Amino acid sequence: MSGETIFWPVIAQVTLTFVIYGLVSVRRVTSISTGTAKPSDFRVPIVEPEASATAIRSLNNQFELPVLFYICCLTLFVLGAVTPVVVALAWAFVMSRIAHAFVHVTSNRITHRRPLFIIGFCIAAAMWILVLVRLYPSS
Repeated sequence: MSGETIFWPVIAQVTLTFVIYGLVSVRRVTSISTGTAKPSDFRVPIVEPEASATAIRSLNNQFELPVLFYICCLTLFVLGAVTPVVVALAWAFVMSRIAHAFVHVTSNRITHRRPLFIIGFCIAAAMWILVLVRLYPSS
């Protein structure tokens, strides 16, 4: 397996971020065209229509835990520690983030969203443990 395969899940996660950027834009434009918001409401969005607020919060989430994922993937690549298990974990992380984002921008049910976050969190932690194992000197 080529180490570069770790970048496909990274690209998928980046794509999710761009998709949510697009969703934020669509929801903000829609709120302006339906009259639920004015363009000036987004200058400093203290009060934002719920539809765009949930999308913006989902976008913010893409710059929290996924940042640790990106760093971990790059670290594993640099260390030459990309294995089929690592790539499977990376894809599982991305799938958990897609599911989390989907719930966030649709029903926004915490009871569904939180377990998805925890799954992604545990996967990211497992990936970082693999970094530590790789860095730990052999006896």
